[in-house]
Amino acid sequence: MSTSDLPVGPPVDATAATLPEPVTLRGHFGVIEKLDAGRHGPDLWPLLRGHDDIWTYMSYGPFAGADTFQAWLGEREALKDPYYYAIVGRDGRAVGLSTLMEIRPAMRVVEVGHIVYSPALQRTPLGTEAQFLLARYAMETLGYRRYEWKCNALNAPSRSAALRYGFAFEGILRQHMIVKGHSRDTAYFSMLDSEWPTRKAAFERWLAPDNFDSNGRQKTKLSA
Repeated sequence: MSTSDLPVGPPVDATAATLPEPVTLRGHFGVIEKLDAGRHGPDLWPLLRGHDDIWTYMSYGPFAGADTFQAWLGEREALKDPYYYAIVGRDGRAVGLSTLMEIRPAMRVVEVGHIVYSPALQRTPLGTEAQFLLARYAMETLGYRRYEWKCNALNAPSRSAALRYGFAFEGILRQHMIVKGHSRDTAYFSMLDSEWPTRKAAFERWLAPDNFDSNGRQKTKLSA
């Protein structure tokens, strides 16, 4: 058998994707913008202070005080990978963080991660909208074909969120990392560019104003 007879994957556009940029992504409930530690930090610290459980599955945190948190945030602002964005509410105040990371433009693969949702952002329409805005930006503007979500396999809320947002579970890498002195198995999820149109339509239907009652409660679940 010659090498030309061996099976290979389908041909694809091998044009490299684009690196994340300091854009502003606007939605119905808020915006995504490049992290500015000096501006966003004073909003975030009061919302995160005392909520140590937020950092349980992170490789950093919790932080001893505002100065320590602000210094860490300043270091994060300067990074190119992960590339940090702040999640900002309608009132102009930051309520969370998310990043695009493990950026591989030549392979057109990128991951969403380092997701920090304050209690003010958790279980809100903006929390879901933020993930939609980043996914749309990665897929449609930057040109990635594989969008990844990874988390500690024991992090049940993160795994549920990945499925709710339309990621497909791929499996678990055993003893994948050591985090804060503990062994971590990592659960892998992905969303492909071929799947994005369906996921996008679901997000748009869920985020439509008529899907929420006068108290801001959803009428139809995103999973539906």
